Amino acid sequence: MSVTVRVPAKVNVQLAVGAARPDGFHDLANVFLAVGLYDEVTATPADALTVTCAGPDADQVPLDRTNLAARAAITLAERYGRSPDVHLHIAKDIPVAGGMAGGSADGAGALLACDALWGTGASREELLDICAELGSDVPFSLVGGAALGTGRGEKLTALEVGGTFHWVFAMAVRGLSTPAVFREFDRLGEGLDIPEPVASPELLDALAKGDPDALAAHLSNDLQPAALSLFPDLAATLAAGRAAGALATLVSGSGPTTAYLARDAASAEKIADALRTSATCRTVRLAPAPAPGATIIT
Repeated sequence: MSVTVRVPAKVNVQLAVGAARPDGFHDLANVFLAVGLYDEVTATPADALTVTCAGPDADQVPLDRTNLAARAAITLAERYGRSPDVHLHIAKDIPVAGGMAGGSADGAGALLACDALWGTGASREELLDICAELGSDVPFSLVGGAALGTGRGEKLTALEVGGTFHWVFAMAVRGLSTPAVFREFDRLGEGLDIPEPVASPELLDALAKGDPDALAAHLSNDLQPAALSLFPDLAATLAAGRAAGALATLVSGSGPTTAYLARDAASAEKIADALRTSATCRTVRLAPAPAPGATIIT
C-alpha cells in the first residue's frame, strides 16, 4: 500500500515584513495564494526512512533528514510513538529554491501521506501544529486556497477568493537563500523605522471580488528590494513581463522566481511567450489560482 498526496505552490500577493524579533524571526502579514503548480509526495512502507526525488532540479533537493518531508515523517512518528520507517518519493514540479514554498509543500504532503499510511488519525489542528513546528510556510501548504498568515506566517486566517486569477512565473537561472534575503532586508532597513506589518484591506477586497485590476494595484512584497539587491538581474525579467502586458509584477516571496498577474488566460500565454524569448530567465510556467491545499489522490 502507498499514499500519494498532491500539494500546491504559493505566491505571496502581499508580504509585509516587520523588524527582526529577538528570536531572529520577523512578524509578517503574509497573504498567501495557492497556485496550480504541484509536487506529489508518495509514502510507502519501508524498513527505514528514505527519501527519493525526481523531476526538474531534483538534484538540488536534499535526500537526508534535513528534507522537510523527512522531518515531517519523523515528527509525526515521534508524536505517536512509532518508528518513521517509510519511503518518501517526491515528484517535483514546484521550482526548487524559488520562493514558491516547494520544500514546505513537500513537508505538508509527507505529513498528510504518513498520517494516512500509518492510520494515526491526527486531527486537523494537530497536523497544523506539526506544520508550524516544521516551518513558517508549511501550514499554508496544507490548507491551500488563500489565507492571511500572521506571526512568522504560521498563524492562518482563511480568505475568500471571488474568482480565478491567472499567473505566469519565470524561474531564474539560480536560487536565492531565504535566510540570506531576510538578512539583506535587515541590512537595508538598518536605522529605519520599520512599521508593524498589516494586511491591505484593498488587497483583501480585490481577492474577495476576484478583480485582477484591483489586485494588481495592491500587490506588494517587502522582501523584493532585498532580493533585487542580491540578484540584480531579476530587474530585467520583471521589466520583460511588464513590457509584455502584465497587470503587475513582483518577486515571489524571497525569490528568485518572479510572478506576473495577467488579465486572463490569453494574456498569460502572451506574457509567457514574451518571457521565454527574453533571455532573462531559465523557464516559464503558467498557473491559475487559487488551488486546493494538500490532497490525497491515491
